[in-house]
Amino acid sequence: MCELYSKQDTLALRKKHIGPSCKIFFAADPIKIVRAQRQYMFDEKGEQYLDCINNVAHVGHCHPEVVKAAMKQMELLNTNSRFLHDNIVEYAKRLCATLPEKLSVCYFTNSGSEANDLALRLARQFRGHQDVITLDHAYHGHLTSLIEISPYKFRKGKDVKKEFVHVAPIPDTYRGKYREDHPDPTSAYADEVKKIIEEAHKNGRKIAAFIAESMQSCGGQVIPPTGYFQKVAEYVRAAGGVFIADEVQVGFGRVGKHFWSFQMHGEDFVPDIVTMGKPMGNGHPVACVVTTKEIAEAFCSSGMEYFNTYGGNPVSSAVALAVLDIIENEDLQGNATRVGGYLTELLKKQKAKHTLIGDVRGVGLFIGIDLVKDHQRRTPATAEAQHVIYKMKEKRVLLSADGPHRNVLKIKPPMCFSEEDAKFLVDQLDGILTVLEEAIGTNPEGVTISENTPGRTKKPKEAHVELLSEGAPEQKENPSQKRNGLCTDKQSQLSKRLKT
Repeated sequence: MCELYSKQDTLALRKKHIGPSCKIFFAADPIKIVRAQRQYMFDEKGEQYLDCINNVAHVGHCHPEVVKAAMKQMELLNTNSRFLHDNIVEYAKRLCATLPEKLSVCYFTNSGSEANDLALRLARQFRGHQDVITLDHAYHGHLTSLIEISPYKFRKGKDVKKEFVHVAPIPDTYRGKYREDHPDPTSAYADEVKKIIEEAHKNGRKIAAFIAESMQSCGGQVIPPTGYFQKVAEYVRAAGGVFIADEVQVGFGRVGKHFWSFQMHGEDFVPDIVTMGKPMGNGHPVACVVTTKEIAEAFCSSGMEYFNTYGGNPVSSAVALAVLDIIENEDLQGNATRVGGYLTELLKKQKAKHTLIGDVRGVGLFIGIDLVKDHQRRTPATAEAQHVIYKMKEKRVLLSADGPHRNVLKIKPPMCFSEEDAKFLVDQLDGILTVLEEAIGTNPEGVTISENTPGRTKKPKEAHVELLSEGAPEQKENPSQKRNGLCTDKQSQLSKRLKT
């Protein structure tokens, strides 16, 4: 593919014209991607990278059936979604067929952020309540209404949490308040939500909604304990609120055995509102809110008309229909189950081998590797995680790191990911961790983190390893500087990486 600019010129133009808050992956040594196919991306030199980051290109980059559907409809018609057209209703019908029966009314938007913002409006109109319960470390989108309920983006000491926002502990049984050794972490975490509701009521406030990702992504690939959502929904509904399941990152078969991640919690659990986006259009901007007839009618009763000029337009709907076809025709749910299970088993063997791996968790093709400096104290290995993702990039595997301490390696590739890809990923990771652990010796807590000295490795006993600077091991970085696998300028200097 012909480039308009050299890589350096592209970087210079980006610096000049693109807002500085819009960070890029691997900021210290960014990749210029010029094309992609299935689970692979290619830079301007033709180098191939295994993409383990893009849960957006759900059925594979540039899938020919998606491209064909978009082109065919674009040649025929694309217009305001307020005109009568078959594509939007056909898609709504097929989408609702994947959901529990009571979830039957769709509102189409352009992004997951728009979908979550609309979900809040629906919830607040339903019974006239205002307050929202969210989970710690949650991220639900970039609109102002969503930043307010996304602790992942709170700036400690600068942002004042709004009075109508209540933050519940993340139901993380590895690193959270109640861990795997607790006799009943499900009830313990759910009771935290119950306490929030009771306190809100004492203060004269009323709960409109509880919102949570069905599996928390930015918070560190966290899978809630079985039964947690059922108990929370019971408490929230008793308080007059609704349960919003955010499936923007984890829906459309990523967990394998179920089409929606919330379905892992059993047939008796049905959210009141489900939001979706990212994988829905395989990179095309289309998203949706699905809710019950009762909530939809309450929203309509406000007298305010809702419309979205582009949401569910003929081209977007054609693309989304093609994605549903591909998921079914190529058995991508089955692939997520098979390959995800295989990859998880390979990673668990690595956990037994490598002291830096504290936990491997996930379902289907949604997996997190929690890196630690000390297994007993579960001290986050933040700098080491940053080192690993850069070294993996050198091995042509693209990973990101996230979580409250940015020490969790995230694996969420296109759904066409294969067992060969899984084996390649794990082999590269094994090699990198082996060298890293040899360099830091048997006492990772003793690693010196330097801000200014170029990285070099000395033998154990004299180990003085310079990794990406993160400050004190237990210190959380300023969450306003966090991105999904991005490095801040301070953290991104390659000279600070361990030379292996």
